[in-house]
Amino acid sequence: MLSELLQNTNLFRFLHHIDIDLAAGQQKAGCPFCGSTLHYSNYQRQPRGGPPLADEFYIRFSLCCSNEKCRRRTLPKSTIFMGRRVYFGAAILIITTLNQNMPQEYSKNLLSQLFEVNRKTINNWLAYFRDIFPKTGVWKTVRGLIGCEVENHNLPESLMKHYCAHNSSSESALIKCLKLLSTG
Repeated sequence: MLSELLQNTNLFRFLHHIDIDLAAGQQKAGCPFCGSTLHYSNYQRQPRGGPPLADEFYIRFSLCCSNEKCRRRTLPKSTIFMGRRVYFGAAILIITTLNQNMPQEYSKNLLSQLFEVNRKTINNWLAYFRDIFPKTGVWKTVRGLIGCEVENHNLPESLMKHYCAHNSSSESALIKCLKLLSTG
């Protein structure tokens, strides 16, 4: 069920529209450093872990300050891309959740074969959610907004379970989880 979501191009289309809105909101707010106008300076990414998509879905929105003395780049929040990681954010969430939720059925070897992800990469993602993510400002900000059944030591699986229990479809649960993780 969750693994099939990575082949759903409609999911990525919806996430792309969310990213467009997030970038527009950041542009409207202006430069976070000097307050000047921001201009688009997007670039292509080559993310892994999803279906073949149109080129527009591989664009990482980026904004650049118009003030000659500032000229700093600002990356708006994104639901498609998870920071500087090479894989789609949805792929990272789904693969780690499958491994945590059903380790006998979705061993790292099987996930590595299904999604063409190195076992070491999966281990790094699990370590990130176990050790680093619970200490981030984003998680500290949103921790109080979700139920106590979400356990820090069992992220992201417990977060996905929470959203699956409160949404009618796994697709909407994944979208809300990605939005929470990217925007706080």
